Amino acid sequence: MVAKRVKSTYQSPLGLIYLTADAVGLTEVWFEGTKNSPVSFNTEHGVRETPVIVETKRWLDIYFSGKRPDFTPHLHIIGTEFRLCVWHLLQQIPYGKTVCYGLLADNIAKKRGMQSMSAQAVGGAVSHNGISIIIPCHRVVGKNGHLIGYTGGIDRKYKLLQLEHAAIEKFFSPVAPGIKDRP
Repeated sequence: MVAKRVKSTYQSPLGLIYLTADAVGLTEVWFEGTKNSPVSFNTEHGVRETPVIVETKRWLDIYFSGKRPDFTPHLHIIGTEFRLCVWHLLQQIPYGKTVCYGLLADNIAKKRGMQSMSAQAVGGAVSHNGISIIIPCHRVVGKNGHLIGYTGGIDRKYKLLQLEHAAIEKFFSPVAPGIKDRP
């Protein structure tokens, strides 16, 4: 039986964010209109403010004010063993820092006693992260600072990194307006 989820929304400076939680913790955070956004955010989930939703909104208020929150809402992370491993590594990336997909792949390979791991496989797991921002998939970049692979959009990824005071001058994207085309 699937646990009943509640839903809420949060108006961020980068657009509307949907939040869902169950009795265990926060289950989803995503921007409206993104690749991971559900077609319908219907009322069967129930609309109300639970303690974890209130805590998540407080976390988001602090985060979008340009500060690093000193707590994490209680999360209910659901995924395969591989995805959970990748998402755990994402949570280890410090605020305002970035890592490349290849480095994450190398870390996972080492943990599993393998010679190598596909950066593309890691990218696939990163793209299925359902708790965006709080599990900071926006801090993962391609080789040499290439901004790729954020389901919320490259513009938002850039703005989130900018908000965290990351070294954005080293990033580039040929597909996002306002971000330099070449390093």
